[in-house]
Amino acid sequence: MTTITLVQGDITRQSADAIVNAANSSLLGGGGVDGAIHRRGGPAILADCRRLRAGHHGKGLPTGQAVATTAGELDARWVIHTVGPRYSQEEDRSESLASCYRQSLRVADELGARTVAFPAVSAGIYGWPLEDAARIAVETVRATDTAVEEVRFVLFDERAYEAFAQWVG
Repeated sequence: MTTITLVQGDITRQSADAIVNAANSSLLGGGGVDGAIHRRGGPAILADCRRLRAGHHGKGLPTGQAVATTAGELDARWVIHTVGPRYSQEEDRSESLASCYRQSLRVADELGARTVAFPAVSAGIYGWPLEDAARIAVETVRATDTAVEEVRFVLFDERAYEAFAQWVG
C-alpha cells in the first residue's frame, strides 16, 4: 500500500529516492519546476538529458511519458522526467496527465525507488486548473499498482497544498 503525503515547499530540497520533474519535451531544462531542478541538480542532469536526446529520445519525450536520469546534486538518486499536457478547454487531456503519474511510477518501480516526490504536474505554466490537477494526480496514484512505498506531493504554495489536501484527506 502506497502512503500519500503532502509537503508545502521546494521540491529541489526534498530527500527521496526519486524526484519527478515536470519537464518540457526537449528535456533540456526550462522554467518553473524544470528550471529549478536543473539549476539545483547541476550539470550532470543536463548531461544525462543530452545523452537521452542523442539516443532513443532524439525528438524529445512525448507528453505523458517518463524517463529517468541521475539526480546530480539533489538529495535523491534519480530524477524522473515527465512531460505533462498543456490544459485545453477544447480537448480533454486528462488521460495524458494521468499517464504522467502512471509512467513515472512505472519508471520508479524499474529503478527500485521506494520514495517518490512529485510536483503538481501541468498545474503551473501549462495552465491546468489546480483542483482538477490535484484530483487526477491523487486518484491516479491511488489506482496505480506500484512498489513505491511513499508518494510525496510537494506543493509550492498554500493554495496548491489545500487543493491536494481535499483529495488526500
